[in-house]
Amino acid sequence: MDLSVLGAAAALVLTPAVLATMLAFAVAGLVVGAIPGLTATLGVALLVPATLTLDPVPALAGLMTLAATAIFAGDLPGALLRIPGTPASAAYVDAAHALSRQGQAGRALGLGLLCAALGGVAGALALLTLAPVLARLALCLSTVEVFWLALLGLSAAALVARAHPLKGAVSLLVGLALGCVGLDPVSGHPRLTGGLEALSGGVGVIPVMIGLFALPEVARGIGTRAAPRGLPGMAPGWGAAVARDLWRQRGRIAVGCGLGTVVGAVPGAGADIAAYLARAVTDHGGGGAARDPGDAEAAVIAPAGAANNAAIGGALVPATVVGIPGDSLTAVVIGAMTLHGLTPGPTVFLVQPERITAVVLAFLLANLMLVPVGLLAIRSARVVMRVPRAVLAPIILVVCLVGAYAVGGTPEAVVVMLAAGLLGIALEAAGLPLAPLVLGLVLGPTVEETLLVSLLKAGGDPAILVSRPGAVALATLTLGLWGAGLGMTARRHRRS
Repeated sequence: MDLSVLGAAAALVLTPAVLATMLAFAVAGLVVGAIPGLTATLGVALLVPATLTLDPVPALAGLMTLAATAIFAGDLPGALLRIPGTPASAAYVDAAHALSRQGQAGRALGLGLLCAALGGVAGALALLTLAPVLARLALCLSTVEVFWLALLGLSAAALVARAHPLKGAVSLLVGLALGCVGLDPVSGHPRLTGGLEALSGGVGVIPVMIGLFALPEVARGIGTRAAPRGLPGMAPGWGAAVARDLWRQRGRIAVGCGLGTVVGAVPGAGADIAAYLARAVTDHGGGGAARDPGDAEAAVIAPAGAANNAAIGGALVPATVVGIPGDSLTAVVIGAMTLHGLTPGPTVFLVQPERITAVVLAFLLANLMLVPVGLLAIRSARVVMRVPRAVLAPIILVVCLVGAYAVGGTPEAVVVMLAAGLLGIALEAAGLPLAPLVLGLVLGPTVEETLLVSLLKAGGDPAILVSRPGAVALATLTLGLWGAGLGMTARRHRRS
């Protein structure tokens, strides 16, 4: 990186106008992320028109800040109300909510905040220094490697339920079945729609996720007059607990940052796979993960939370270098960059190096700004913690209804959300985890599409799935993950 370009870019970012814009968008990001259904992607898309009157650098800096803060803010309803703000947050929502129910909401949110900031900084530094290398690596992957990578993510989702991986697999299959609802990608014929035209576009991920996680909480809150035991507020001294967690989980955080950056750079992968992979890879049960109460939950939050934000920086690599979005959020960012005269691609680093570098520096600064802004948001969350559940339950229900309608735009989206809530209640009653279902719904279409495209290219020959070194490596890793998980389960049953 040319130091003169870096200095010129810093001069563009470190101005009162840009910093004020970033602060305003940081607050907007907290509001957007904390409302179930209003994801970071939707928030950026909604506020792109508001930036058209701004210069390119403050406009894009504001959008980058909104994305970073909105993704963390999705952890607020996840930890307090068990409503994940994003599909990637579902990877650790149960752990964060479990800490909250122990009276340690500050610890859960503080750890999630700092891990998100560290992951975001790692992703931004990778974007700043390693963009060309990571972009070339991502572009070398064909549909075959993407198929195995998505399958690896699905496997990780099933196996993170370490005590009962088969139950995780059942939940995963339910999610895959829901992912099949809609039009067949080859023939275009509707399937599993029940003749309802509203389902021809598939089942909306966000309405399903809202209902799946939130409505069981509403059901538990009905008829309860007092605040749930263990949730009178945030336990004092949670800052020291977070500092201890950061030290104890430093290895897991590093893995989450690395995995998030690399996986995020793969087009179509995104934070969903990164968060689940980070949790699965670091879920080895060792390293003193449970020396104190809540340490087991911290061992889940740390790597997945870091991978979540690191994946944004990784996804911006192919987006800025070659114009290929790593996920839906970066697809919106590409559109915003184009509107402001920064056409993503290799030439943008040659024609407008100061401006594109300024955007990257703004993303780095946004993740640093996330810490003080996020701490203020965490402290304000005490109000939610003191509300009795009988009062909170109908409020959650209204927020869910509004969120589902906001993201879906149709009454059918609300019906899908309610149906998903009933499904979540039934799955929890059967002892099945909910997180694998979410990833099955998100990645199922990706697995199907990449598999069909690969087979079509090979004339139906399944040997194409192991025809490339990268595919063989990912296939071996996927099968090894299943073998290790099932082997651990078998040994556990033999001991019992």
